[in-house]
Amino acid sequence: MTDLDTVAGGRVYDLAHPLDPAMPVSPNHPGYRMALLRRHGDMVRADGGSASNEMIVLGGHTGTHLDALAHVSHDGKLYGGVSAAEAQVGGRFSKFGIDTVEPIFCRGVLLDVAACRGDAVGAGEPITAHELSRVAQHQGTSLPRDGAILIRSGWARHWDDPHRYLGYDSGVPGPDASAAEWMAAAHPRVTGHDSMAYEHLPAGAGHALLPVHRILLVEHGIHIIENLDMEHLSADRVYEFLFVCLPLKFVGATGSPVRPIAVAL
Repeated sequence: MTDLDTVAGGRVYDLAHPLDPAMPVSPNHPGYRMALLRRHGDMVRADGGSASNEMIVLGGHTGTHLDALAHVSHDGKLYGGVSAAEAQVGGRFSKFGIDTVEPIFCRGVLLDVAACRGDAVGAGEPITAHELSRVAQHQGTSLPRDGAILIRSGWARHWDDPHRYLGYDSGVPGPDASAAEWMAAAHPRVTGHDSMAYEHLPAGAGHALLPVHRILLVEHGIHIIENLDMEHLSADRVYEFLFVCLPLKFVGATGSPVRPIAVAL
């Protein structure tokens, strides 16, 4: 078979959550709304045909989404020392907007922290560099340069309970600063996690400090995907795959909803 035949014959895993007004939404971002503007029967053509359409309103960081490098600054600077104030003149980013992110088509790996622990990572618990190294060794997984590294804590199982998923009281598990530095040393193109913020959020801390975003986006230029659903990938013990992710080309925006897939070859 050709390489194309191999890809076409692979099992596809949808890693995105469905977009619905009742889904969890970050306290820092707009949510999601959809309304039918034209219903079937509102207009009927002479031959009996009819059509319906809708208006969708959402933030760039709604649902499963990818962060552009314009999303986070530190001391007034974006990745590469670019002035955030200058880049955002005119109401949209002239540097590092989501429209500058090329389609992502690369080798991907899953670091299944939850499975290695034997259960989901607990609320408010950190995922450290030491633990990620141990998980990679346990799975026999090598990290792909310019690829995708996905970290599963098991938190996606709470998606249908927005209060618990956001973890206002309990905190949320996630990679800490040591994990981000460990990740950056492997030089991936993108990394993702199964929570609202790719961060370790202790109980009661909320989004007050987000050091992992600074390390990955600002210091190393590594894109972040949040709110991934990797439960089926984990259940089948698929740790290596072809990873595909296509952000929408919103000119000058800081993020985009995405529907990433993993293709097990």
